[in-house]
Amino acid sequence: MAKRPDNQESLVFALELLRRIPRQRKITAKELHRQLQGAGLNKGLRTVQRQLKLLSEHFDIECDDREKPYGYRWLEQADGFCVPRLGLQDSLLLTLAEQYLRKILPARLMNSMAEFFTQARYELAYHDGQHPAQEWQSKVRIVDTTQPLLPPKVKPEVFEIVSNALYENKWLKVNYRNADGKRGDYQIMPLGLAQQGPRLYLVCRFEGFDNERSLALHRIISAQPTTMTFTRPPEFDLKKYDDDGRFGFGEGERISLTFKIDKHAGAHLLETPLSKDQQVKHLDREYEISATVIDTEQLNWWLRGFGAAVRDIRKKPLKPQETR
Repeated sequence: MAKRPDNQESLVFALELLRRIPRQRKITAKELHRQLQGAGLNKGLRTVQRQLKLLSEHFDIECDDREKPYGYRWLEQADGFCVPRLGLQDSLLLTLAEQYLRKILPARLMNSMAEFFTQARYELAYHDGQHPAQEWQSKVRIVDTTQPLLPPKVKPEVFEIVSNALYENKWLKVNYRNADGKRGDYQIMPLGLAQQGPRLYLVCRFEGFDNERSLALHRIISAQPTTMTFTRPPEFDLKKYDDDGRFGFGEGERISLTFKIDKHAGAHLLETPLSKDQQVKHLDREYEISATVIDTEQLNWWLRGFGAAVRDIRKKPLKPQETR
């Protein structure tokens, strides 16, 4: 009876390996080892290699040993073990998730799901006959509300190290270049990752400080993981950080904003208001808009974008307890 937990763990380990071995391409022991680590199965690379050798002897698994690293895959007509097949709806969901969540999910988690994404794309591409799920990707799209911009280049190794440190609550050492071009080495506590348009920002605390800052991921020149873990500050809330306008270059100051806008330029504010307490006065050729908002540079850019169509802008700071 004392052996049962070990036997059960070994069985789970073997099944996870079998489930991750692909049919359409070869995969190395190192790739499988990384996927298993992402799934929480912390076995050594040597253990993975030994298990793969054993599985290759008992299942229809091809081992390409012509050169190192060895590659493994299921034989095309393998029937010794039935790997569960994704349905079309599952495949569609996974494919969309891969497209839209890639930049905000930990690299380790994405790597651990790589084979599922591959299988999902294969199922959608090569399914026999027509099915609505196969057409869905061509029927939906996320549309920019501003002028589309190409995303800045983020080094893949930087994103992997940063996202893994964020996932595991570990301190990071980074070499960072700010918007003015000044470079420096810093030790930071990663607290959150946010995508704003085409850009990715890392919210963090610098060692020795208790306030949060946002670092543009594409300005991180290099990142080095550490083994030091930290306890997330209980007072930090990424949603509140966003609600306070910090990604819009503000400091969380609530104001009462009033302005006049030509009706042709401000009609959309009747359908998509600035705030829940927004009030609108219908004048002859314009609206007078009043709303409680967070004062940010992003708000100023938005107002300036209307040019002469917006005028008589008034801002009144509000005390924390004030409501409209």
